[in-house]
Amino acid sequence: MAGEGSGAGAEMDALIRRLRLHQAGPSPYDPAPAASPAADGELFRPRRAAVLVCLFRGAAGELRVILTKRSSTLSTHSGEVSLPGGKAEEGDADDAATALRESKEEIGLDPSLVTVVASLEHFLSKHLLVVVPVIGILSDIQAFIPVLNVAEVDEIFDVPLEMFLKDENRTSEEREKMGQTFTVHYFTYVKEDQKYLIWGLTARILIHAASVVYERSPDFPERRAHFNLPKYTKDCSSMLAGLAKH
Repeated sequence: MAGEGSGAGAEMDALIRRLRLHQAGPSPYDPAPAASPAADGELFRPRRAAVLVCLFRGAAGELRVILTKRSSTLSTHSGEVSLPGGKAEEGDADDAATALRESKEEIGLDPSLVTVVASLEHFLSKHLLVVVPVIGILSDIQAFIPVLNVAEVDEIFDVPLEMFLKDENRTSEEREKMGQTFTVHYFTYVKEDQKYLIWGLTARILIHAASVVYERSPDFPERRAHFNLPKYTKDCSSMLAGLAKH
């Protein structure tokens, strides 16, 4: 048993070293600095958010990721599955600090238990938030005692990360918005008598995270959309309306 434990620890250490070498591509959502005030109005500066892709070894040695089910009383995305995280605040040193702070607030995850190893490419939410996924490794899952913020989170659970590369328990639909056609992926996870649906931005982030961790593409075509941010604040309303359409 000791040999098995040391072997798993060595594998996790190797994963940490490899992911620390990961370099995300340049963000398409970082606004270019303005040399002078724009004649057509105020330049749009999107708000930033970060989510924690927190990985640990399951009982069978598989990598698992921690997810939450958002409170049914929240005004946005109520009852949906999400990664722990949220909007950046002024005191946050970086994206990792945002993800860790929010995770502590939402599920009681002590930041000292998490080894941050990589930041991934940026995603744009339908609310025009620039979302940065941060991969963290939880080496000692037994040390994590969840404390849920019931105002934000109804449940916490975990799933195998690799499921987001497989074509099992997945359905999809094609959508068109603002002249782009893309695929929305829906993953179903069943645990005892509970059934969870993971879709939308959370699913897109986890497909990408799994691709980086396992160093392979998913077994299905992703077909992602790539929307450009509005240049001026006055153009936000029309873009938000376009993204909100089903």
